[in-house]
Amino acid sequence: MRRLIVVLLTTIVVLSLCSAVVVAQQVHVVQRGENLFRIAQQYGRTLAEIAQANGIAPPYTIHMGNFITIPAPGGTQAPAPAPAPQQPTGTSTYAVQRGESLAIIAIKFNTTYIVLAEMNGIADPNILHVGQVLRVPAPASAPAPTDSGAAAPAPQPATGVYTVQRGDSLAIIAAKFNINYFELAQLNGITNPDVLTVGQVLRVPGAPPPAPEPAPADPAPAAPVGPGPPSTANVSGFELGGQALSFAHPEFMRNARMTWVKRQVKWHGEPAGHFQPLIDSAHGNGFRVLLSVIGDKNQIASNPGGFYQNFANFLAGLARGGADAIEVWNEMNIDREWPSGQISGHNYTQMLSAAYHAIKGTNPGTMVISGAPAPTGFFQGCGAGGGDDDCFLQQMAAAGAGNVMDCVGVHYNAGITPPDSTGGAPVGSAGHYSWYLPRMTQLYSSFFPGKPLCYTELGYLTREGFGPLPGGFSWASGTTLAQQASWLAGAVHRLRGSGIVRLFIVWNVDATHWGSDPQAGYAIVRPGNHCPACDSLRAAMGG
Repeated sequence: MRRLIVVLLTTIVVLSLCSAVVVAQQVHVVQRGENLFRIAQQYGRTLAEIAQANGIAPPYTIHMGNFITIPAPGGTQAPAPAPAPQQPTGTSTYAVQRGESLAIIAIKFNTTYIVLAEMNGIADPNILHVGQVLRVPAPASAPAPTDSGAAAPAPQPATGVYTVQRGDSLAIIAAKFNINYFELAQLNGITNPDVLTVGQVLRVPGAPPPAPEPAPADPAPAAPVGPGPPSTANVSGFELGGQALSFAHPEFMRNARMTWVKRQVKWHGEPAGHFQPLIDSAHGNGFRVLLSVIGDKNQIASNPGGFYQNFANFLAGLARGGADAIEVWNEMNIDREWPSGQISGHNYTQMLSAAYHAIKGTNPGTMVISGAPAPTGFFQGCGAGGGDDDCFLQQMAAAGAGNVMDCVGVHYNAGITPPDSTGGAPVGSAGHYSWYLPRMTQLYSSFFPGKPLCYTELGYLTREGFGPLPGGFSWASGTTLAQQASWLAGAVHRLRGSGIVRLFIVWNVDATHWGSDPQAGYAIVRPGNHCPACDSLRAAMGG
C-alpha cells in the first residue's frame, strides 16, 4: 500500500511579547493517483475549503508532488491567491438514469463530477444507483467568468474551432488539443459524447491544429497477402480461436477448426506500426486476429485522463492496421494490472469509452471487447485497492460500459469439473461461481443483457508431462490431459449452443513456461508436439 506523505508545518504568530497563538496547518504532498476530492475527505475538509486555501479552480487539477495546504479547523487562514469557485447557488434535482455515471451527468449540467460529488455528499463517485436523486446546478447557472483574474478554469477558453472529419470521435479530437473528451464535451454543450456529425464545428482550446491529412479514398486497410479474413462488422454467430504465445503451430490450430488467433500486446509508447507483424502474420495464415492490449499501469496512476487518450489513439492505430478485434486491457480489477487506489469499474469505463470511439472512428469493422476482470471472490466486494469481478462488472454497467463495447470479455481458467457442472468442485471454496462455466456465463450475461460474451481466455490446467504444480495451482492436480481435451470440447458444445457467446479463445495453444505461473500446463500442444485437444475440438466444431 502506498504511504501518504504528510509534512506538518507549524507557524508561530507572535501577537504580543507575552502571548502567542499557534496555528497548525498541514501540508499534504500529492501522491500518484490522488485527486483533490479524496484529499479533502482524508482530512475531514470540504473540497471548497481545500481549493480556496490553495487557489485551485475547477476542474481542480493537481499533480503528483504538489504541496497542498490543509487549512486548520477553525483556524485563521491566510487569504488564498485566488477565490475558490463557488458551488452553484441555484440548484435543481436530477434522477440518475440507467447507464449514467457522475461524469456523464456532470457534462449535462456544465460542471465536473467532483463538484457534483461535493454537492451531494457522495464519498465514492464511482457508485450511483438508478433513480438516485441528485442536487445539480440549475439550468440557468452561468459558467464561471473568465475575466476574474483567477487561474483559468478547464476546459481552457476556446480560441479556435475544429470541423469534425470523417472517422473522428470526441476522444480523438480531444487528444489533438491535449484535453480529455469530457472537457471537450462540456466546452461545446454536448450531452451525448457518442454522437458527432461530419462537418460539425466544435469550439476548442488554443490555436487549431494543422489541417488533417486527406483521408484515403478507401479507408479500409490494404488487403493482406494470403487468405485474409472478412470484416467483423456487425458480428454474429460463434467462432473458435486460440491464444498463441509464439504462433508456431498454425497447422494444429487449423486442425482444431480455429479461425481466430489471439496475441498479447504490451504497449510502452511504441507506434502502432511496431505491432503490424502480429496482424500480418495472422492474416497471412488465414486467421482473424484479436489483439489483447495492456499498457503501463504506472502511467495511468500519474495521469489517468492523458493516458486514456494516448492509449485510445494507439488502439486506433492497431485498428487502422487491420486488427479484427481489440480487447481493451486485461484483469483490471486487481492491482497487478491497474494502479491500487484507482481500481473501479467507473475508471475503467472511461478508458473503454475513449478506446471505443477512437477504434470505431478509424475502423468500424474492428470488434471492441471489454477487458475481462479476474474471476475472484478474494476481496469480498469492491474497493479502490481491488475488487471481485461481480461487483466490478456492476460498476461498469452503471457507468455505461454496455454502450461502448461490442462484446463482454470473460476469463475462465479455473475449471476442475466438467463444463456442464454447477457445483461439486473439490475445493474449500466450492460454492463460488468462478469454478463453474455455466454460472460464469449466466452471471456475466446478466450485467449486460443482449450483449454477446467473448471468452478471451478459457482453459483447463493439467500437470501431465510436467510434474507437480506450484502451490497456488494445486487445485488442478487431479485434472488429466484426457479431461482437458474432453472438457474443452464440452465447453464448445455448451457455449456454441447458448446463443449468447460470440467468441471462444482457448487459453492457450503453445506456451512452454513451467514455473510459478504454469502456462504450459494449459497448452493444448503438449511436449513431444502432440495435441489431443485438437481432435476433440475439431469434432465439437463439426469436423
